Amino acid sequence: MSSLLVREGMLDRMAIGLSGICLVHCIATSLILALAASAGGLLFDPLVHEIGLGIAILLGALALGRGAMMHGQMLPVAIGSLGLGVMMGAMSLPHDGSESLFTIVGVALLAYGHHLNGRAAALA
Repeated sequence: MSSLLVREGMLDRMAIGLSGICLVHCIATSLILALAASAGGLLFDPLVHEIGLGIAILLGALALGRGAMMHGQMLPVAIGSLGLGVMMGAMSLPHDGSESLFTIVGVALLAYGHHLNGRAAALA
């Protein structure tokens, strides 16, 4: 079954989906805080960010690592890793909008790395 997941790019699609969920989370958090500061408490819970980042790292390692072993291209791994690094760094920033901005940049880089990984796997 794991070879089926790799062959069809399922891990990359799952990781891109998680990136999309993270993007929606960041935008929703910013909007909700702008509309009602008290509602942002749940979305700003550090545990939500830590769990999400942990899942992103796990999916990134699995999908990008297996892809690199399969097709031999390191660019997707490099871009995806840069995205994860930006996301990790964003967690250390204050909640003044800069955290959301850097998280969105990191998520976009990670999703692009997964996109490149899926394309390279399709060509291999």
